[in-house]
Amino acid sequence: MGIYVTFWGVRGSIPTPGHATQRYGGNTACIEVLAGEELFILDGGSGMRSLGQDILNRQGHPSIKAHLLFSHSHWDHIQGFPFFIPAYSGSSIMKIYGTNANDRKIFELLHGQMQDRYFPVQFSDLGSHIQPDHLDNGKKDINGVSVDFFNTHHPGGSLAYSISYKGKKVVYSTDNELDMLLLNRDATLEDTSIPRRAPPELLNFLSGADLVIADGQYTDEEYPSKINWGHARANTLVDVCLEAQVKNLAITHHDPMHSDDMVDRKIQECRERVARFNGGLTVFGAREGVTLKYA
Repeated sequence: MGIYVTFWGVRGSIPTPGHATQRYGGNTACIEVLAGEELFILDGGSGMRSLGQDILNRQGHPSIKAHLLFSHSHWDHIQGFPFFIPAYSGSSIMKIYGTNANDRKIFELLHGQMQDRYFPVQFSDLGSHIQPDHLDNGKKDINGVSVDFFNTHHPGGSLAYSISYKGKKVVYSTDNELDMLLLNRDATLEDTSIPRRAPPELLNFLSGADLVIADGQYTDEEYPSKINWGHARANTLVDVCLEAQVKNLAITHHDPMHSDDMVDRKIQECRERVARFNGGLTVFGAREGVTLKYA
């Protein structure tokens, strides 16, 4: 087996159901990654509810053994957890990872959002076995799957994750104002045609990935009025992935104000930029319900 990736939530900031978002989807961040026998769930936005329903439908029961990796604790990345059916199964075992042995922030915040002032069911009432775990401050081997993280630029902090298995590599990097990390940021704001250069540590993290799933919420035209909001220009993602020799880029965290047609136009601009730089990168917009296989 290789790595299977399924998109369950690809929208940013707030769920946006409706006819204008039905092709890409209106649920907030949740990605399912199956690497060998290990199930990883990346973020727990409103798309996590759909993932739980699908697990029940395809298995005939809701019990799972899963590793939960959260980029950060903003609402659009944790709001689906209380509606995740496997969390109520007494046979489920779920590990919630921090970066090190003392990092229990996400584990405690999931407790917090289920206090009775916010939600009718308490965290302690969940039937599943939910355990805090950590990534040993860096790469961790989980039954042959290598998991690593990278600190990104977002208000309050955010983490990108790398999952590698049998020579295949998937990177998830949402809520990252990538433009703030550029070595030539000021020049690229003045002239958007200039290739954007990332620091070597980020390029090393992304290097050779079969798939990068990343936040490209803004167009070049939108970004100047959104500086310090914590999200990237989509074209910046293209340049960085080209430099890191990434094979495929799935742009996610679609702006809640963007219709499907607007997302289409943004993706087309990114593809034109790849062609302008004679790159081999495949760019597409992440869509709910789509499964990709890398083997």
